[in-house]
Amino acid sequence: MSKLKRLAGETVLYGMGSIVPRFLNFLLVPLHTATFSPEQYGVLSKLLAYVAALNVLFTFGMETAYFRFSTKEGADEQKVFNLAQTVIVSISFVLAGTLFLTAGPLADVMGIPGHGDLVMWLAAIMFIDATVAIPFARLRLQRKPVKFAIGKITNIALLMLLNFYFLRIAYQPSMGVGYVVLANLLANSFYLIYFSRSLISWKPRFNRSISLAMLTYGYPVMLMGLAGMTNEMFSRQTLDWWLPADFYPDQSPARALGIFSASYKLAMLMGLTVQAFRYAAEPFFFSNAIDKNSPQLFARVNHYFIIVCCVLLLGAGINLDILKYFLGKSTYWEGLYVVPILLLSYLFLGVYYNLTVWFKLTDRTYFGTFITVGGAVVTIAANYLLIPRLGYLGSSLASLICYFSMTVVCYLLGQKFYPIPYNVGKSMAYIVFTTALVYAVNSIFLENIWVATVFHGLIIGIYLLGIYALEKTAFRKPAT
Repeated sequence: MSKLKRLAGETVLYGMGSIVPRFLNFLLVPLHTATFSPEQYGVLSKLLAYVAALNVLFTFGMETAYFRFSTKEGADEQKVFNLAQTVIVSISFVLAGTLFLTAGPLADVMGIPGHGDLVMWLAAIMFIDATVAIPFARLRLQRKPVKFAIGKITNIALLMLLNFYFLRIAYQPSMGVGYVVLANLLANSFYLIYFSRSLISWKPRFNRSISLAMLTYGYPVMLMGLAGMTNEMFSRQTLDWWLPADFYPDQSPARALGIFSASYKLAMLMGLTVQAFRYAAEPFFFSNAIDKNSPQLFARVNHYFIIVCCVLLLGAGINLDILKYFLGKSTYWEGLYVVPILLLSYLFLGVYYNLTVWFKLTDRTYFGTFITVGGAVVTIAANYLLIPRLGYLGSSLASLICYFSMTVVCYLLGQKFYPIPYNVGKSMAYIVFTTALVYAVNSIFLENIWVATVFHGLIIGIYLLGIYALEKTAFRKPAT
C-alpha cells in the first residue's frame, strides 16, 4: 500500500477515534441546550474552553517530543516513553495541585462562585488526560489506530450515558452544569483502567540531558497548541468583556455568549477533521522525514488535505438549515451566519499544523513560539477592535485573521529553512472558490427544506465532479 493510501486509511481510523466520539458528544448539544438556559450554556462552554486550553499546558508538547525522540536513529522507545511520561506526570501533578489549593478564588474568577469543587473536578480531569497522553501517543507511533479508536469511543459512550442519567434522571437544578463536569470526570477515569498495563510498565526516570532536551523541544509546541486554544477561549471570554450590554436587542452578553458557543459546536465538524488528520499525520511526517522525496510527499499531502477540507466547508456551510436542528432550541439558531467563517478558520488552522512540519523536523520549534505569540497578539487586538462593532461576527473574523496570518508567516519561514514545493496558487484557488460558492448558495432562499436539500446535494455532486476533473491526473499518479 502506498504511503498516501496508508495515511488516508489511518486518518479514517483515527477519525473513528476522534470524529466519531466528538460527533457523539455533539449529539449531547440538544440535551444540554434543552436543560440549560443560554446563560448557563455559556458558563459551561467557558469551563470546557478553560479545560481545553489548560490541557495544552498539562501535556507541555511532550507528545510531539516523544515522537521526535523515539524516531531518532538508535533511539530506545521504552526509555523515551519513561522519560516523557515522567515529565508529563510531574508537570501535571504540580499544575493540578495548584488548582486544588486555589480552587475557591479560581471559582470566583471563572464565574462559578462557591463552586470550588467544580474547579477540583476540572483539575482531576486534566490530570487524567495528561497521564494517558503519552500512552495514546504510543498507539499512534505503533500504528494501532483501532485500539486508539476503541478507547476514545468507549469513553464517549460512558460520557453520553452519564449525561443522560444526570440530566434526565437524577437532575437537581442546584447542581446545574456541575453534572456535565462530573460526567466528564467519571468517564475519563475509564482511561486509567484502559491503559493500566502501559502505566504499570512505566518506570519513572529523569535523564538530565535527554529530559531537558525534550522539554526544550516541547515547550514551543505547547505554545503553538495554545494558539488554537487561546482563540477559542478568547472568543468566549472577551464577549463577556467587550460586547456592549445593548449590542443585541433584549440580550445580555452572557446570552449572546451561549448562542455563539452553540454555533461554535457546528464549526467543530471541521476542527474534528483537522484533529483526526493530525493524529495520523504527525507520526507519518516524522517517520518519512529521512526520505529524499519527503518534501514532494508533504506538499501532496497538504494539497489533498485542503481539498478534503474544502469539501467539508461546502457540505456543512450550505446545509446549516439541517445542521441547526442539532442545536435544539431555535433560540440558538440566530448565530448560524458565523459558522462558515469559523469553518474556514479551522481549515487554515489545519493548514498551519501541516506547515509546522518544517520546524519540527529541523528542531527549530522555538519558531513556533514566535509565531504563536504573534497569533495571540493578533487574536487579542482583533477581538478588541471587532467585538464592540460586530458582536460575535467580529470574534469569528478575529479567529480567521489569526489563523490565516499564522499560516502565511509559517509558510514564508518554512520556505527559507526547509523548502517544500506546496502548490499555493491552486490550493488558495480551491479555498477562495469554495468560500464564494458557500455564500452564493446561501444567498438563494428555498423555503421547502426538501427542495433545498436536493439542490444542495446537486451542488455538492457537481463540485466533486469538478474536483475529479481537475485532479484526475494527480490521483492516478503513483504515490511515493
